[in-house]
Amino acid sequence: EKLLDKFITERTDLEKKEMNSKHAYDMLMQDLTAQIQQSTQDREDKAKAKAKALQAKANEKGDLQDTADLRKSDQAYLDDLTATCEQKATDFASRQELRAEELEAISKAIDIISSSSVKGSAEKHLPTLVQRGSALAMLRADMHSTAQARVAEYLSKQARSLDSKVLSALAVRASADPFEKVKKMIKDLIVKLMEEANEEADHHAYCTSELATNKMTREDKSQETEKLSAEVDRLSATVAQLATEITELSDAMSELQASRAEATKMRGEEKTTNEQTVADAKEAQVAVQKAIEVLRSFYDKDAAEESSLLQAGVKGAAVAGKTGGASAHRAEHGSRQHGQEPYTGMGGDSKGVLGLLDVILSDFARLETETSSAEDMAASAYQKFMDESAEELAVKETTSEHKQGSKQQAEEMLHSTKKELTLTQEELDAALAYYDKLKADCVETKLSYEERVRMRKEEIQSLKEALRILNGEDSLA
Repeated sequence: EKLLDKFITERTDLEKKEMNSKHAYDMLMQDLTAQIQQSTQDREDKAKAKAKALQAKANEKGDLQDTADLRKSDQAYLDDLTATCEQKATDFASRQELRAEELEAISKAIDIISSSSVKGSAEKHLPTLVQRGSALAMLRADMHSTAQARVAEYLSKQARSLDSKVLSALAVRASADPFEKVKKMIKDLIVKLMEEANEEADHHAYCTSELATNKMTREDKSQETEKLSAEVDRLSATVAQLATEITELSDAMSELQASRAEATKMRGEEKTTNEQTVADAKEAQVAVQKAIEVLRSFYDKDAAEESSLLQAGVKGAAVAGKTGGASAHRAEHGSRQHGQEPYTGMGGDSKGVLGLLDVILSDFARLETETSSAEDMAASAYQKFMDESAEELAVKETTSEHKQGSKQQAEEMLHSTKKELTLTQEELDAALAYYDKLKADCVETKLSYEERVRMRKEEIQSLKEALRILNGEDSLA
């Protein structure tokens, strides 16, 4: 039965040890699995970020090439335009010189015609020609006045139809300014409107490209900022959780070490007490055994002497019987009547001194046995506790080291993510500021670009129509 209990105890200890080992293994595997998953996720995120960066680099490289090609074509256009302007400037200078010479020749011709020889002869001989010339001039003036009126009316009508301030102002001036000045003003305004149309087309293309690029940048940076903010929150929570778990493990290890120290202290005191108890029990057994031997020796000797006395009394009675039977009978009867039995002392009874000493001896022997057994059991329990606590302490230390490593890795990733978040936020702020600047120049608040292009085309068409009216051509008005 004791062997069965021993086997059951050993099996229970082994099962508990196996359960503790399995628990430590499960905790270690769980921690390592979490680290693997986190590392895999980080690797995938970095791979995506790298692919995104490579794509952005390729896009920027393509944009750079497009910009270089555009700059090259613009430079060629600028060179051609510069050469054309220089040529026109040279031609203009030449025409100015020719025009100055022409004006000088005309001035001389006027002086000659205004002389008395020519003017007097003309007044004398060519009065009819002068009248015809005056009539022709008046006719031309009337025609010009009619054309100007038609132009002014047409421009006023188109200004009301298109809600154009340019045509409205030109209509007012067309009715008041001289004929040739009106024609020149219309031509100049057509050129100005066409130049504005070209400039606005270039500006619209620039705005469209910049707004599209800025929108893509803002969306990408916003998404990246949200993702990095979520990652910062996750890593911060992970670091805080790991710090709490490490603190709990440290407290548990401190408590476990304190329990081990307290158990060692108590075990030492218990062992000292038990050893002293066993020693005292052994010493007491030796002393009791000596007392028993002394008493046993005494009672054995006294019993021998009493036996000798009894034998002597019996012999005296026998002699007396031979000499006188009656006197012997009286002597024996008198002795029994007065209670003179053989004296055995306190040693012959189980309740006597020797019996009591035997009980005391057995009590001390039992005390020694029980104390020794209790010492063995206490030593075994202490050793079992120390082994289990040492194993648990090793598991906790290993887990704490793993969590320390995980915490350090998470803190490094958190620092890197925060730095990346700061840079991304700065880029997003820059993109938003640039968008505010673009809105002032590019975002239409009243009329769209298409509506402005349509109105400008109609204004130019109206001006061309007015110019045809002034030139006396057929019109659609």
